Amino acid sequence: MSRIDTAMVLAAGLGTRMRPITDRIPKPLVAVAGKTLLDHVLDPLAEAGVRRAVVNVHHLAAQIEAAVAGRSAPVVVISDERAQILDSGGGVTRALPHLGETFLLRNADSFWTERAASNLSRMIAAFDPARMDTLLLLAAMEASVGFDGAGDFFLGPDGRLTRRGSADRAPYAYAGAAIMGKADFAGRADGEVFSLNALWNASLAAGRLHGLVLDGLWLHVGTPEAIGEAERAISAGRG
Repeated sequence: MSRIDTAMVLAAGLGTRMRPITDRIPKPLVAVAGKTLLDHVLDPLAEAGVRRAVVNVHHLAAQIEAAVAGRSAPVVVISDERAQILDSGGGVTRALPHLGETFLLRNADSFWTERAASNLSRMIAAFDPARMDTLLLLAAMEASVGFDGAGDFFLGPDGRLTRRGSADRAPYAYAGAAIMGKADFAGRADGEVFSLNALWNASLAAGRLHGLVLDGLWLHVGTPEAIGEAERAISAGRG
């Protein structure tokens, strides 16, 4: 198993689809089933052996800083984007000094139920830098709650990914978790605004973007209505 003990949590978004809730609290602090979205992300990271997590902040940043101030598992480092949101790729680039050579990446607006083994531990075990630049966790569309998209990827028998492209639908959505390496960000400067999709598309073209299917139920909490959907799914024991 690869040694991966740092993570980046993307938590700097404005949460516009979650309004009016996010007029008063940042989206990562929205509670679902008695726990904030951010804790739903950080707790499994700790269980998977992550010792340090970088959390970027922008909207109502002081509330997130206060929420993680006492955390020790994992220890949280704040990456400040109050002056400007740097998008997903730019946010990670700013955090690189605090991350290991290979690290986990998590979105702060989705989580999942576990069935057997930890999905993050499965990812760590599956990551092979000789064959892949990036490993994405994928949710099967039928095993997703709160996601209203048409799917993102097709998964080949060798684990390689292709985009949905012009197809009406694709069987898998990106589940908000990935493993990446610092080498992927070569040539990118702090303060540069760009999406991680630019890096993933380059890896895809080289045949080095891979996927692993989530074992469980993916809960995407992007709107106020999705909070209730996720809580009902959890209460019903779906997964």
